Amino acid sequence: MMKTIDYYMSQPYRLEIIPDKEGGFTAWYPELPGCVTCAETLEGVTAGAQDAKREWLKAALEDGVQIYEPYDEVDVSAYSGQFKIRMPKSLHRALAIHAKMEGISMNQYCNYLLAKNDALYSA
Repeated sequence: MMKTIDYYMSQPYRLEIIPDKEGGFTAWYPELPGCVTCAETLEGVTAGAQDAKREWLKAALEDGVQIYEPYDEVDVSAYSGQFKIRMPKSLHRALAIHAKMEGISMNQYCNYLLAKNDALYSA
């Protein structure tokens, strides 16, 4: 089934609004990369966000860009903070060497790398 702009507009995409230090507001939808707007008032930025969302979705549909469904809020209590991973011995060695060079444990180094990469793709 081909999803329409009305379908996507009805979805509960998360809207983040931040006041600007010099006045006004910036708003964006984290799940719609590059869908950003600014306005002087909270009412203006909210209305502008709806317009920006519609135009972003319209362009994405026209250009065949993949539009992701909004993600549900995550129940953090469902996660222990641990997972096991298998990797090639050469990667294990390289990570251990880099961690030692930084003076931290390999767990800390891997956590740093994962957080750094996640920050690149979550903006």
